[in-house]
Amino acid sequence: MNEHLKDWKVHALAFVLTLIAELIATQRINLGITAFSLFPMLYVLVFGAILGGLKVIPKEMMETASPYIGISVMLLTAKIGSTIGPNLSKVIAAGPALLLQEFGNLGTAVLAMPIAIFVFHMGRAAIGTTFSISREGSLAVVAAKYGLDSEEGTGVMGGYITGTVLGTLFYGIMVSLLCNLNLFHPYALAMACGTGSASMMSASLAAVVDAYPAMEAELSAYAATSNMLSSVDGLYMSLFIAIPMVEWMYKKFTTNNKHYKDGKPITKKA
Repeated sequence: MNEHLKDWKVHALAFVLTLIAELIATQRINLGITAFSLFPMLYVLVFGAILGGLKVIPKEMMETASPYIGISVMLLTAKIGSTIGPNLSKVIAAGPALLLQEFGNLGTAVLAMPIAIFVFHMGRAAIGTTFSISREGSLAVVAAKYGLDSEEGTGVMGGYITGTVLGTLFYGIMVSLLCNLNLFHPYALAMACGTGSASMMSASLAAVVDAYPAMEAELSAYAATSNMLSSVDGLYMSLFIAIPMVEWMYKKFTTNNKHYKDGKPITKKA
């Protein structure tokens, strides 16, 4: 009886926080030359962090809630899988620019993995957090390959939460600045908005549309197509290229590294 009661507390808290976040709704912030949006998902994460920090949510309740992440990711994996087959024709018809953009995501690993190893001396959590920008599809890949309770799972979840909290702000501000520099065609900026994350796409696309309001329909179409392709071919990119690459980089960078032993970071004794 007590176990079921603990579950109901988790569901009730999740419902209340979600309801409050949805009532607040998406809030658009304009700061002169730039603009960004705050989404309900961000509010829930902030509320949860505050309640946890104030000890309103006990550790026992957090442990009870933990397995539900895996269940949610299973549903997410099914949803992502259901979009791949029906959209294969769109992927083929999209042309090389949209298709090849996914290779740009490999830059995440090239830039982040050396920092994770040589600066922060991270363990295998570095693999989970550097092979992609850690969005919903990345959670599904790591959950299936390693499990979210693994070190890799900890890494991707850390990247996911950080991206949710700071990503929309960063995207909105960065894209606004790029629009003002006039270095890229509006279509290129719209394509870049499609990262495989609905919240990040919405934040960055809003900034592009603000800069080119007469092209709103075309820009939205490019961004939506790009976002869909990032979700579809990004899944295969992660499985067959990105993850094997960061696995190799991790092994290469930790071999003969004084901060690591047998592929694990050496913990300094107090």
